[in-house]
Order: sequence, then C-alpha cells, then structure tokens
Amino acid sequence: MLRSDQILSTVEMIQKENLDVRTVTMGINLLDCRTGDVAGTCDRIEERIRTVAGNFVPTCNDVSRKLGIPVVNKRISVTPIAFVGAGFDRFGFIELARCLDRAAAAVGVDILGGFSAQVEKGMTATDREYIASLPEALARTEKVCASINIATSQKGINMDALAMIGRTIKELAEQTRDQGGFGAAKFVVFCNQPGDNPFMAGAIHGLEEADAVLNIGVSGPGVIARALERMIGHHQGKERLRLDEIAEEIKQTTFRVTRCGELIGRQVSKALGVEFGVVDLSLAPTPTIGDSVGEIFKILGVDAVGAPGSTAILAMLNDAVKKGGIFASKTVGGLSGAFIPVMEDAVLAEAVGEGSLCLEKLESMTCVCSVGLDMIAIPGSVDADTISAIIADEMALGMVNHKTTAARIIPVPGKEAGEYVSFGGLFGASPIMEIRNAGKSSRFMAWGGRIPAPIHSFKN
Repeated sequence: MLRSDQILSTVEMIQKENLDVRTVTMGINLLDCRTGDVAGTCDRIEERIRTVAGNFVPTCNDVSRKLGIPVVNKRISVTPIAFVGAGFDRFGFIELARCLDRAAAAVGVDILGGFSAQVEKGMTATDREYIASLPEALARTEKVCASINIATSQKGINMDALAMIGRTIKELAEQTRDQGGFGAAKFVVFCNQPGDNPFMAGAIHGLEEADAVLNIGVSGPGVIARALERMIGHHQGKERLRLDEIAEEIKQTTFRVTRCGELIGRQVSKALGVEFGVVDLSLAPTPTIGDSVGEIFKILGVDAVGAPGSTAILAMLNDAVKKGGIFASKTVGGLSGAFIPVMEDAVLAEAVGEGSLCLEKLESMTCVCSVGLDMIAIPGSVDADTISAIIADEMALGMVNHKTTAARIIPVPGKEAGEYVSFGGLFGASPIMEIRNAGKSSRFMAWGGRIPAPIHSFKN
C-alpha cells in the first residue's frame, strides 16, 4: 500500500522538481504495407499510421490531465524502414521519409523514429540505397529520425558500413548547414540496438514486436538531484553518510518515478486498446536548469564533471536507477539507465566549455551508462574517417561488454572547437568539443571488412 508521505512526495516531484513522463511512444508494424511500388507503399503507410494512431495524442493528453502527470512528448516508432522498402532505390526511400513525415504531422506526434536499417553483419543493395538516401531524407523532413544498427555482440562491427556512415554524417550536417548541421542530430548509430526503445533518435518498432505497442520513457534527473540534496542536508552535523545509503535513496526515488510512467502507460494502453510494451527507466536530462544528470555528479562530490570519480558516480547511478525501476514496473526494456547527452544537459555542456569534460573521458563514462556518445557537437572540419573511427571505438565498447552503445555526433559546418551551437527545445545547446588527433585514422578505416565478434559471443 502507498503511504500518504509517498503520495505527497510524488506530487512535490511533479510540481517542483521537473518530474514528467518524457515520452509515450507508439510502435507500429509497417511490414504488410509493402506493395510493388513506392506510391502504393506510401499510401498504405499513411493510412496505417492514421488508423492506428489517430486518437493517440488526444488520449495521452486526456490521461495526462486526469492524473496530473506531464507527458512531454508523444512519438511514433515504426518497423525499420529498410525492411519495408526492400528493393526501392534512394529516391524511393526519400519518398518513404516524406510520407512518414506527413503521417506524423497528421496525427500530431512530436517525432517519428524508425527510418532505420540493421547492417551489423552485411549490407544488401537496399541497405546501400537507404544509406545514400539519408542526407536528403532527413534534410527534407521535419519530424523523421533515423538510426542504423551497425554492430552487435554476436556479429561484430560492419566496418564497410561504418566507413560509409562517416561520410553520410558529414553530408547530413552539410545539407542542414543553415540549421547548424541539425540533420546529424536526428541520426544515431547503434551497437545492440533494442527493438523497444521509446527514446529518439533511436526508437524503432522491432521485428519481434506486436502490430502496435505502447512504450513509455520516464525521466527525472532533477527529482534524483533534489532527493540527494535533501538527504545530504538532513545528515549535516550527524553521522557520516555513506555511498551505499546514497545509492539506496536513488533506488527508492527511481521507484516512484517509474511508477508514474507505468501508470500513464497502462491508462493510455487501455484507452486505445493497444498492447502495453515496456517502461524505459532511463534518466533523460533536458536543457532546463535543474533537470540535469551532470548536476548529480556535483552533488555527489566532484567539483567538475569529468574529474576523477565521474565514471564511478555514473556506474553507481546507472545501477541504482535500474534496481529501483525494475521493481516498480511489470515490464522493463529499452535502454534503461542514465543518459549523458551533452547538448541536452546544461551542466554537461558547461563542463565541455570549461574543458573539464573531453571526448576521451566521455568515452570511458559510456562503458557504465545506458547509451554512449550522445549529442556531441564537433568542429565541421573534422574528416569523415575520424568520425567513423570515433563511432567504431564506441561500437567496440558495446560489442565487448554486451550492452547497447550509440553515437550521435554532429559536425557543425563552419564552426570550430570552443564556438557555440544551439538547436533549441529538447535538443539543447553546447560549446563545440575539441577532437584530438583528427585526421589520423584514415589508414585504419581503409581496411574495411568486419571486426569479428568477441569469443564469448559464441554461446549456442
């Protein structure tokens, strides 16, 4: 039974501490929308999304008002589009992106994900056409996000595809030069991409999923930060507070945050008659002051994010979030843990500007968090091979450690390290990060082929 103090505490989280449900994401299967031509496929896709998600946004808003819990984003994820568009050329994929954009606008969602492919072991002719379409497809659409799974712990890393992706990211940024390279912010590269992740830009509706599913993404780094401040304040002048007690407080706070997400998700699911999927427990920050994962580092004793101890704090935070959330929800999935997206977290962005947080430290921190090198603005002059090699390092961490890792890197055209870029809204802003040893990885990337999976992947 919920105690009255827990109910009041949750109300205070919503009113004062930026507690929200970050996203309700409806996954929709589009496999049977494939016809013999692009126009017919687009028509069926738009019809499917309008039919299944026509009442999605109003229902989310009604449940949010009824329960008093804000839902920040309503989103759709679809079957990886490279499967739906098998056999189409790059121009066909561009048309698919535009029809997805129209459908997303028609049903009123904020973002649509799933303009995606899975190429961890090899590429088909369709996959190559899909990759070729990405720059124009994302530049010509407003709501469409894209991703590609390029590595897994079972198959290794597709280096041929990765070499193409470095060039693609450069072209993506260039085609959206007037927006600071924003196109690259809508594209993420994965190792071990989950099929039920509700967070963008990497949300897809996996092939293993039902026809339509609702997945929930909770948030609440500001809630965790305020809970820790209260706890530390109550112990001043008393017995010494220990890290295991702090971890327990994070766990219990995460439990209450997750219950809010579970409640919203099941209410929306019931109202729409759509299967409930998972709650993704991830602490997803926003650029709003007081809603930062970076702030938690400082509360727990590092005076600059990136200082020694930062990785240990992130490991403890990630574990406590998973432990608290998994007990609170019937079904947990997605990424689930702590995010460190630089541009979307005001304190992390500030640390980049101060020079305390560099790419190498971020990479080490991604070994113990839930995503990877996320929303990192780099100089537009950095070459494609360096970008591919940075992503290769991140993919290797995920492959060897059997965890999801990702890279969302944004080369900002015409700007160099120390300058500033802003995308606004949840995409945030930050100084541009210095990339050391740029231009020194081309011989490595020229090999191509595939980095084999580690030996512990062979388990059957």
